[in-house]
Amino acid sequence: MATTIQVKDNTLERLQYFKEHSKESYDEIINKLLNSVEEGELTEETVKGIARGAADIRNKRTKSIEEVAKKFGVKF
Repeated sequence: MATTIQVKDNTLERLQYFKEHSKESYDEIINKLLNSVEEGELTEETVKGIARGAADIRNKRTKSIEEVAKKFGVKF
């Protein structure tokens, strides 16, 4: 059974940080978060780190694997 819930705009924005792909539903996101909390894996610090990382990806503040490999002297 599906239901509708009301969330504030900032809550919706926070949920969007956890999307791994554009078609991922909010139900999937909420269940991933609940599963992680139930398993004791997510601390507040971890959640903030995930959100920062997702924001970096969305804002194209990332480096290619080739750039990282070059920095650390790794050859493919």
